[in-house]
Amino acid sequence: MNDVTTNILKTALKTLYYTRLDAALAPITQGAGVIFMLHHVQPGRPDPFAPNRILSVTLEFLSTVVEHVLEREFDIVSIDEAHARMASGKIGKRRFATFTFDDGYRDNIEHALPIFRRHDVPMTIYVAPDFCDGKGRAWWVTLEKVLAEMTSIAVPFADGERVLPLTTVADKYVALNEIYPWLRAMPDAAIHMHVDRWAAIARIDPFAACRDLVMNWDEVRAAAKDPLVTIGAHTMSHASLAKCSSDQARWEMAASIEHVEHELGTDCRHFAYPYGDAGSAGPREFEIARELGLHTAVTTQKGLIATNVSDQLTGLPRLSLNGDFQDERFVKVLLSGAPFKMMELAKSALPRRRAA
Repeated sequence: MNDVTTNILKTALKTLYYTRLDAALAPITQGAGVIFMLHHVQPGRPDPFAPNRILSVTLEFLSTVVEHVLEREFDIVSIDEAHARMASGKIGKRRFATFTFDDGYRDNIEHALPIFRRHDVPMTIYVAPDFCDGKGRAWWVTLEKVLAEMTSIAVPFADGERVLPLTTVADKYVALNEIYPWLRAMPDAAIHMHVDRWAAIARIDPFAACRDLVMNWDEVRAAAKDPLVTIGAHTMSHASLAKCSSDQARWEMAASIEHVEHELGTDCRHFAYPYGDAGSAGPREFEIARELGLHTAVTTQKGLIATNVSDQLTGLPRLSLNGDFQDERFVKVLLSGAPFKMMELAKSALPRRRAA
């Protein structure tokens, strides 16, 4: 998301907040609950070049969100309890909230878990076994390190190789905005090939990100012993499943579930799709999740939980707690459901305007 888009969205959220339109619409837009999505929880401010800052929130902001949700009389529940409520359709008078974390970063336990313990509320962490084994590639972290270290980078775009300057922070962001979408359109193997090649030039270990940032299995097992923590699966390699063949997608999902169960000695019935957007997980993956017997599987598609989702439990939306939107006012507005309903109406009206 670029700065222009971010500023437009912030302005829209502030407008809803100050006009109180969110509160007016909430009775018909707020739904039955919310599944929050997070990645990192870290103290301090990011460096000037920190393209992955959107994946990180501060300890103070997370604590504020938990307190805000409790003050608004949500039941903060485990993903198992959320499943029970969604599957039965017996939502009750109080809305529920569930906090989930993707990728299994060590700071989830070092910084987030103490906040949840203080409030005595649960959390879910989705892990990719290759990451926990130290042989996975968090390529977006490696790419950030490459761009931070290098003064230029040669990129073999489809229309020919170009050398992009990386002299200033502004140069680095310009390069990132060209490189990232180009990479994301590729199969995972091609992404790793390019990022590994640049990492070699910059003398950066492409596996270091997982070893430095992600919990190993001893740490995951220790976390799983806490009654507030549920561990779910996140594919073996953090694969973009929609780019995989059906057999490969099924293996990535099934093998990750089995690996988690083997390491922890407990059932694994909850799953998060890597990347999680519509281009990375869709109806095929949702059906595989059902066939594998998963109770829930979550996407990164934006939204709250509707009152009747018993037939959609393997394609659930989430509300991202985003590093660029660390403002309690935004949380209040988003929990009303009003922004999502307005986006839905705008999208449905767009084809009609084009036709006209």
